[in-house]
Amino acid sequence: MANKLLLIEDVEDLGRSGDIVNVRPGFARNFLLPRGLALVADRSALRMQARLQEERKKKAIEDKRQAEEQKNILDGVVIETIVKVDHEGHMYGSVSSGDIVHLLEKQANIVLEKRAIQLKHAIKELGVHQINVKLNEGVQSSFTLKIIPEEVKGALSIKADAEPTAEES
Repeated sequence: MANKLLLIEDVEDLGRSGDIVNVRPGFARNFLLPRGLALVADRSALRMQARLQEERKKKAIEDKRQAEEQKNILDGVVIETIVKVDHEGHMYGSVSSGDIVHLLEKQANIVLEKRAIQLKHAIKELGVHQINVKLNEGVQSSFTLKIIPEEVKGALSIKADAEPTAEES
């Protein structure tokens, strides 16, 4: 089994349609070839390469246009989530990229893949967070996520006892 393959379709973290790639035999045998994502790079496959690359260029232009449209929609979006907190104001749990995808779909009617959300780790703090998104063809965008504490009986009494700030008086 040859290690050089011609990709028929885009494969995440490997290459784009029309690329010649070197992969390990097991990956080729167990994943790429059975799913029809690649062909062994022989003479007939190499003749197909130019056609695949031309198709990929056309698809890239369309993907970039769609990503720019999605970026324009996402840039002004503000979503909110209400989380449970303890009496000291610390969150129980966290807000993950999966949670953010569901919030976007419910509140803003925007459908994204979970991997598009660029979070290093789940958010464990209350407040306003800027969330970065990586769309197709390298287009970057961001939106705002507000994490609001659920009002608890203990927190309400503390707020009532506190002195008013300059905005309240």
